[in-house]
Amino acid sequence: MIKSKKLIKYKLITHGFFNRKGGVSKGIYKSLNCGPGSNDKLNNINKNLTIVSNKIGCKKKNLILLNQIHSSKFHVINNFPKKKLIGDGAITTKKNIALCILAADCAPVFIFDPINKIIAAAHVGWKGAYKKILKKILKRLVKFGSKKYNLVAAIGPCIAQGNYEVKSTFKKKFLNQNNKHMKYFKIQRKIIYFNLRDFIKGQLVDFGVKNIEVIKKDTYNKKNNFFSSRSSLKNRENDYGRNISVIMIK
Repeated sequence: MIKSKKLIKYKLITHGFFNRKGGVSKGIYKSLNCGPGSNDKLNNINKNLTIVSNKIGCKKKNLILLNQIHSSKFHVINNFPKKKLIGDGAITTKKNIALCILAADCAPVFIFDPINKIIAAAHVGWKGAYKKILKKILKRLVKFGSKKYNLVAAIGPCIAQGNYEVKSTFKKKFLNQNNKHMKYFKIQRKIIYFNLRDFIKGQLVDFGVKNIEVIKKDTYNKKNNFFSSRSSLKNRENDYGRNISVIMIK
């Protein structure tokens, strides 16, 4: 489990970015697969979620997992939902509600307002970033009374630019949105690479968030021991596990 150096300073919250180590799943899901959307045995996934809840310091039922759809939709959670919420982000001011993000190359992003005691979590892949999910969440935080200069953000492990190969149509889509996005692309040997990590950070900075940590762990790189959809595809595996990241007000 990786901790944000910025977020760990605050005793009010607990959090963690988990890789695939420390669970009970087998085979391509070895071992801490927390993704119900995978074809792993549900019993193993539930055991893994129990392991995670124990690490975070809450009950398993307090883990709020979203039905993630690569959208800009998010939820304000004031009590435990009776069914799984559809979307890619969540905000809460309530204690013991553990906001969870599942990913396998996309970025988990946490935002914390230590003054108003609000936490937010988002699943940000290229689609969510393009649809500006973080900007929408940040606008809601400001509406709730947050000041931009008080916000603390942590961008969790995700695929690094050197392993994020994209097509020319992908690049064109982003440049059509804003030609300043060119700085997030590089071309080597006629191959285009996208910097998701910096693109997300740029969105936070553009909004006015200054206190940002980027955890530079590449989920594609095997030595870092994360689940990676792109790595699984390259290895011709028919499925992949999901890394979980959790933040909670104690």
